[in-house]
Amino acid sequence: MARYLITRLGQALVIVVLVTMITFVILHLLPGGVARATLGKEATLEQLAAFNRDMGYDRPWVQQYVMYVERLLRGDLGYSFQLNQSVTEAIGQRLPKTTVLSLLSTLLAVVVAVPLGVVQAVRRNRWPDYAITALSLLAYATPIFFMGLMMIIVFSQVWPILPPEAPQGFTLGEVLADPAGLVLPTVTLAIVTIAVYSRYVRSSMVDNLNENYVRTARAKGLPEGRVVGRHTLRNGLFPVITLLGMYLPALFSGALVVESLFNFPGMGQLFWQAALKRDFPILFGVTLIIAVATVLGALLADLLYAAVDPRVRLRAGRA
Repeated sequence: MARYLITRLGQALVIVVLVTMITFVILHLLPGGVARATLGKEATLEQLAAFNRDMGYDRPWVQQYVMYVERLLRGDLGYSFQLNQSVTEAIGQRLPKTTVLSLLSTLLAVVVAVPLGVVQAVRRNRWPDYAITALSLLAYATPIFFMGLMMIIVFSQVWPILPPEAPQGFTLGEVLADPAGLVLPTVTLAIVTIAVYSRYVRSSMVDNLNENYVRTARAKGLPEGRVVGRHTLRNGLFPVITLLGMYLPALFSGALVVESLFNFPGMGQLFWQAALKRDFPILFGVTLIIAVATVLGALLADLLYAAVDPRVRLRAGRA
């Protein structure tokens, strides 16, 4: 297990280094360079030269990359002249809000998707399986912005029980103080995830229901509920554990749309506004944070999978 952990940590470190290299290269391939992208089209050649000299962009690329990594290790992601604040500060103000939104939507998705997947597997090729499959495909095929608009129209206009706008607040506490405003963004972000997770749970449960240990448990006379809930479900959740870590980029892309639609002051809205204003320090800072979080999420998913699956521990011990 220790060797497996060291191997996965090494792979994660390599990927993080590659991510920093890619973001560094893209940053320097911007039309007109970083100085032009930051100062705008009206900047003079003298101003561009002074910016490059002050920021160290006139030095060799290898030296620039070393400086870039040193700043990242200090938590310095750059400075946004559009917002007149550091990228680290801007992200730090919005990251907790997006994290809460993502966690709530993921929790809702797991709570709903797992029972749906179990019902589909137990009642496979019957009307409950067909009905849930049709709804899942419909939810998966519907654009998330259209889903959000329908939520607003139904639950804020036709049936006005929820506010059409997400909680507005500078701090996380102010956002959490308005739980009703979190309902529509959370449900909108969770719907597609529910469709994906339920299909994975169904497929995994169907495979496990055909295993010999299930036949043995049934032959011993165990109740069907115990066979499904205690024996089959545990093995059937392995793919979902892995999917939780790998689904982070999809969650952020969905959060970008949802936060913009419901005016939620999170990282998705920050990224969208930065794209409109061509605020490249914010764009690359958010991209780097999401990439690193994705790597760490995949690493955590692998470690959780190894912790619950004895076959992984056995292979790790033999390695």
